[in-house]
Amino acid sequence: MNTLMLIPTLVAAGGIGSGRLLPTAAAVLGLVGVVLGSLALARSRRLGNTRGGAIGASVLGLTSLVIGGLHAANSAGSFGTGNGLAGAIVAIALGVVGMVLGGLALARSRRT
Repeated sequence: MNTLMLIPTLVAAGGIGSGRLLPTAAAVLGLVGVVLGSLALARSRRLGNTRGGAIGASVLGLTSLVIGGLHAANSAGSFGTGNGLAGAIVAIALGVVGMVLGGLALARSRRT
């Protein structure tokens, strides 16, 4: 499908509304935290100085966890209603994984 045709189609179909935008952004933050934490954990085996990446992953994971949890607690409907409950659950899961990876990398960087 042509990219120029995709944008009007999303707008006509309702697109990403306000109920889905916040949990999607939180899930993206959680995904960045997971990537940052996994890179910090992989580098901690070789370099030892990965505190910045580990702290960044922990902070992004915590942010994703809090935003996703608050949105899931305040969502009115269930799956398929367009309120972003599935995105909030994904944000919670990615936030937890990002925090764990960041914590592991931080603990490993302290040991060396």
